Amino acid sequence: MSIKIVIGKNFGDEGKGLAVDYFSAVSEKAGRTCLVIRHNGGAQAGHTVDLKDKRFVFSQLSSGSFRHADTYLADSFLFDPYALKTETNGFACINRSFPKMTASGNIRCVTVLDVLLNQALEDLRGTERHGSCGMGIDETVRRSATTFRLPLNKVKYGTAEEIFDFLKGIRAEYLPSRLEELNLSIHDLGKYRDLINNDIILRNWAEAAVDQCWMVELVDPYYITRYDDIIFEGAQGLLLDNENKEYAPHLTTSRTGLTNPVRIIRDVMTAKETEAEAVYVTRSYVTRHGNGPLPNEASFTFPDETNVPNEWQGSLRFAHHGSMDEFLMPVQRDIDTVYFKGSHSFFITHLNEMDLPFKEELKTPLYLSCDKYSDNIRYQK
Repeated sequence: MSIKIVIGKNFGDEGKGLAVDYFSAVSEKAGRTCLVIRHNGGAQAGHTVDLKDKRFVFSQLSSGSFRHADTYLADSFLFDPYALKTETNGFACINRSFPKMTASGNIRCVTVLDVLLNQALEDLRGTERHGSCGMGIDETVRRSATTFRLPLNKVKYGTAEEIFDFLKGIRAEYLPSRLEELNLSIHDLGKYRDLINNDIILRNWAEAAVDQCWMVELVDPYYITRYDDIIFEGAQGLLLDNENKEYAPHLTTSRTGLTNPVRIIRDVMTAKETEAEAVYVTRSYVTRHGNGPLPNEASFTFPDETNVPNEWQGSLRFAHHGSMDEFLMPVQRDIDTVYFKGSHSFFITHLNEMDLPFKEELKTPLYLSCDKYSDNIRYQK
């Protein structure tokens, strides 16, 4: 079994989708079965795969979908059944086949109320926004720590009317306490107040969510051991990890590095950890989409079709990597935090955009395998 753990090294947007597509293509060419595991974040991810004849931005489907890799949503993923409908319809329009999608029945579901509250709070912050994508991720995590947690199995095996009643319960009981915690009232939410109080919006979400769950098969955690190759597809980047307090509060509410993959490997694949490879993905420069510190921020820009300016995060920002110590620090910290026993490598993208004498030879990413305990780095195709 081959295990790749694809991790963004910086603030996200490094090229993780490209890396997952690459490893999935290698698996497909070898005639091996491949499963891509989404283990953190949720529908706010935007992983672009740009092939000669088609292009797609993946959020909840895996970035290996063009290569017939199946998708598995782990228990630490945040699932948005409503957003999945738009994504699957878009993918079906440009691809003949559709990947198998499985999930843990215990994963937390994002609701329309989480999205609306997230957007209302970002609006209230004005110029002090946290850099959220407005997709309800943090609010889902907070709500899920209460009795109002909504697991996927409840949506899949429930009726639209039951989910509608559950949403009304969130609105009537959980939301007031959450607003009190924020020193706010429902009247402070402006235009979002009416949206939150609109039963039609809640009912439409419930119906769409239940309807969309038909395509997700619930499986036990050991299901993933059936595959020849496993790829963990991380979202965001190491510098946005919710434990990286130096950049708080401009962080994501998830573990973006090795934490979730290593836990899953140790739980269901005994003695397989040493066979895993942590692949840290980075552009030849650094980007950040949203508010927050950006060391070595620079004035240069490059066109980016995926990370266009938007209402919630503004424009994509650019920076240099800085010193070698700065470059390696987040990777070293990630490896040391979970005591990872596998191998490590770098997957470097966007090299052709830098002013290098050999840039014409770097139209495709460099995949560099390296030993943590030595200075030896070798190129691998």
